[in-house]
Amino acid sequence: MTARLTNKVSIITGAAQGIGLATALKFAQEGATVIVCDVKQESVDEAVAQCRAAGATAEGFVMDVTDRAVVDDVVAKVKEKFGRIDVLVNNAGITMDSSLKKMTIDQFDKVIDVNLRGVFHCTQAVADGMVAQGSGVILNASSIVGLYGNFGQTNYAATKFGVIGFTKTWAREMGPKGVRINAVAPGFISTPMVAAMPEKVLADLSAKVHMRRLGKPEEIANIYAFLASDEASYINGECIEVSGGISL
Repeated sequence: MTARLTNKVSIITGAAQGIGLATALKFAQEGATVIVCDVKQESVDEAVAQCRAAGATAEGFVMDVTDRAVVDDVVAKVKEKFGRIDVLVNNAGITMDSSLKKMTIDQFDKVIDVNLRGVFHCTQAVADGMVAQGSGVILNASSIVGLYGNFGQTNYAATKFGVIGFTKTWAREMGPKGVRINAVAPGFISTPMVAAMPEKVLADLSAKVHMRRLGKPEEIANIYAFLASDEASYINGECIEVSGGISL
């Protein structure tokens, strides 16, 4: 079977663990040139090594998506070395949960900065290049929390609702210029972020999923790979829920 992402230069944020790492490895297996971006050098190096072991050309950068100067620098270096950027996966995200009554301004601001402002920074940094080359794919990480809300996640829900708004707006703006923008809304996936939840909460979540289990990071990575490929050439401005049917 022909690799679906052969030579597509792909930047993946938050790519050193969880869904981001699974996506980097899937893209590597599908022939992409993988640019791993995350906040810890050691984790970035390990993810790059895994991508290279899978046969891909891979580079890594320590990048805080809230720092626009750093984002612009990484994008410039990738374009200088590889000549183009074909795919951006805006995966980086954090949670700082609390009920509305107890949530601090700091908790609110930090989640907004990473999950919303960070997506804006990264997308704006690559948009002109994609429009100029007449092609590109931008994939945004939403969540079922961004579709239905969730107790104790005012800040997180706001960001995940927000990136759906980004997705539909940018699809209108850049779709006519050859750039596709879509979002993926995972359900509860077995990642380090979800693993931090209390065991009883995890058991309750699994019980709510009609498939009676949490999702695997690879199951989200598969959707990203499809959406990044030419197989999804007529999908634009959509938010695809991948939740095992938890919302049914």
